[in-house]
Amino acid sequence: MTVRLDKYICESTGLTRSLAKRALKRGEIKVDGIMVKDASLQLVDGSIVTFNDEVIQVLGNRYIMLHKPQGYICSTQDEVHQSVLNLLDVPQVEKLHIAGRLDVDTTGLVLITDDGQWSHQVTSPKKQCAKRYRVELADPVTEDLIEPFATGLALRGEDNLTLPAKLEILASHEALLTINEGKYHQVKRMFAAVGNKVVALHREQIGAIELDSDLAEGEWRMLTAAEVASIGA
Repeated sequence: MTVRLDKYICESTGLTRSLAKRALKRGEIKVDGIMVKDASLQLVDGSIVTFNDEVIQVLGNRYIMLHKPQGYICSTQDEVHQSVLNLLDVPQVEKLHIAGRLDVDTTGLVLITDDGQWSHQVTSPKKQCAKRYRVELADPVTEDLIEPFATGLALRGEDNLTLPAKLEILASHEALLTINEGKYHQVKRMFAAVGNKVVALHREQIGAIELDSDLAEGEWRMLTAAEVASIGA
């Protein structure tokens, strides 16, 4: 399999095609130790390309687990809050996107990737990828709510009931809730539908991927191969 040298440079460094050609003209690119200025050179498997004597290589798909703190948004633009992407120290961060968003005041597990198909497995309602949340509530939560959550709740502005959800009561004002969809502000709206108010919300798990307990808020790590494979399995 071959690839044009200028395309390889762009995909490895984030340079535009014109900037890559300028780097070639300046003699900053070497292939297997030899200076090359021909942008159309076809690279073969195993070629070693250097830019200013540093090896460059095309990034593969990236899969990241982030422990989101409060005050950050799961999108790229906001006049008040920073994006969670600002917490990542990785090249070409602009190519990454968030697979399943959290509200600005919600903490916990966020998955970030540049693999659109994998992200679709996480976020598509048809895939029913389960998400588990730890919920703190203003008023007591009682066992008589377990069945309504399991049956489905009517949310304001929605024509259909929520999909069956699993409610586990941990304490008088604390519960775990596992849902299989991702409607707007769904967890908060579900508890509002039964007359309660969420005062703190933390996502612990997406599918089989659990938030790493070693990650402090704002910290991140790459997913393991097994974690990546668990989505859509």
